[in-house]
Amino acid sequence: MFETILITVLIVALAIVLLSVNIIRGKKFPNTHVSGNKGLQKYGVTCAQSQDREARKKPRINW
Repeated sequence: MFETILITVLIVALAIVLLSVNIIRGKKFPNTHVSGNKGLQKYGVTCAQSQDREARKKPRINW
């Protein structure tokens, strides 16, 4: 039982270290937001929060 927990903790720690190599080296943290993806921007896909914000700015009744 103890060996299984120890191996699991070691695997998780190794995964965290390997995933954070770029951050440790001092590089910029990757932009994982929808607005940072140029492929989605090409198709006009935006964040749901941004779409909601834009919808609230527009008047609801057009005269």
